[in-house]
Amino acid sequence: MKENRKNYSKEFKQKALELSNVRGNIREVADELGIRPELIYRWRREFKNNPSLSFSGNGNKQLSPEEKELARLKRKLADVTMERDILKKAVGIFSANDRKSTNS
Repeated sequence: MKENRKNYSKEFKQKALELSNVRGNIREVADELGIRPELIYRWRREFKNNPSLSFSGNGNKQLSPEEKELARLKRKLADVTMERDILKKAVGIFSANDRKSTNS
C-alpha cells in the first residue's frame, strides 16, 4: 500500500529550526516533534541556502526568476534536440529509399 506523505506548515518548520538551534541536539528535538532528524537537517540546509525561498510547500522548490528561465531554456533545448534527431533519422530513411529506387 502507498504510504501518505505528511505535510508540514512553514511555521512548523521554522519552529523546529528554532528549537534545534536553541537546544543543539537535533535528534532529541526530532523525537519530541515526531519527525525524522534528516528532515531538520534538510530544512536547515534549505533555510541557509535561501531563507526567502525556503519552505515553499508540498516538496516543490521555489525557484528564482533566473532559475525558472534556466529550466525553461533547458526544456526548450531538449525539445529542439529531439526534433533534430527525428529529422536526421527521417532524412536517412528517405535517402536510403531514394538509393534503392534509382538502382532498380
